Amino acid sequence: MKAVVFTLGCKVNECESDSLISGLTDLGYQVTDKLEKADLYIVNTCAVTGEAEKKSRQTYARIRKLSPSARIIYTGCAVQKNPKSFKEKNAWIINGAFGKQKILDVLEKSGSYLFPPEKDFEELLPVKSLRKRTYVKVQDGCNNFCTYCIIPHLRGRSRSRNPQSIINEIRAVKPLETVINGINLSAYNFNGVDLAGLIERLKDEDTRIRLGSLEVNVIDERLLTALSKLKNFAPHFHLSLQSGSNAVLKKMNRHYTAEEYLEKVKLIRKYFSLAGITTDVIAGFPTETDQDFNETLDLIKKVEFSDIHPFAFSAREGTPAYKMQDLNGAVKKDRLNRLLSLKSKLKLAFVEKMKGKTLTAIIEESKNGYYQGYTENYLRVYLKEKPSSDVVNVKIIKPFEDGALCE
Repeated sequence: MKAVVFTLGCKVNECESDSLISGLTDLGYQVTDKLEKADLYIVNTCAVTGEAEKKSRQTYARIRKLSPSARIIYTGCAVQKNPKSFKEKNAWIINGAFGKQKILDVLEKSGSYLFPPEKDFEELLPVKSLRKRTYVKVQDGCNNFCTYCIIPHLRGRSRSRNPQSIINEIRAVKPLETVINGINLSAYNFNGVDLAGLIERLKDEDTRIRLGSLEVNVIDERLLTALSKLKNFAPHFHLSLQSGSNAVLKKMNRHYTAEEYLEKVKLIRKYFSLAGITTDVIAGFPTETDQDFNETLDLIKKVEFSDIHPFAFSAREGTPAYKMQDLNGAVKKDRLNRLLSLKSKLKLAFVEKMKGKTLTAIIEESKNGYYQGYTENYLRVYLKEKPSSDVVNVKIIKPFEDGALCE
């Protein structure tokens, strides 16, 4: 029997999907994470934007073209938000954002399994990742309630995983790279052990450790000191921005200013001078004026991000921003295009900054005549000659494709 676990959305979904892959493998399934012909499909959906929800629903037609009679299971945030739209797809099983592991116990029982929000962290099966990079989930839920975000309403309140359980998983899986992830990783706190405390407990682990998305408030001397003492830390910080305008940040219910953000970036670079710093930016949030947007552009240029992930504002029903006056679609599109143009310039500038430097890359795939992977500061690299191992030192030569050519 062949199964597909197909994932949309965030890295936490990747963690949960990897755990489902592990469980299906133990049950005797041949498992892939690519949409191809199979007997069983589990689609882990996303609802962070309207487009993500739409793509989640559209997988049904794609699957039916591949395997008209296969069983399809839908799980995740899009199902939690709108279970009716997936019931109408005649799915074998629908399951929301909670109790995803329980899917493995009901594979033969068609129905709806919409479990209530969890108060404690749900332990996952140790992963059997299909990638060189392994995502380890340490936190779930969010208490921030940014005015544009539906996720706290779908994922529930913040809850964290026992540090020893995290260590046990890393030691059992032995990944080349471990990405520590959570819905709001910065809120990690298990019985008084915060994120810095968790990192302090991981200092002896033999794996390259990378952090998932962070909030500004968690960046301080203690966390950065703990990271600097890891055996093998990947200095890449995905530091959520969303806007560089203090007026818009306040409307978003983001608890920092543009000035505070810039200071935290300077602190990161004090410890890790070659750090890759990436971020998310919303184009065209309601109330965003031309001046607000220009302030965002100015801050992005000051930070000199290695990459940005811009997306147009998407009103999510059930959030405060849904009731705000949306901007004209053409305005949002124009601002998004300007951010995309700036993104290209930033990526090019980061490669130029790295030219001639020797970095360490984990090679993840061979494609189109190049061996491809990522350096510790999250620069995508392309290597023509076959590497001697999955982990290699590379010298950055010049910009190439969406990253850098190296040798």
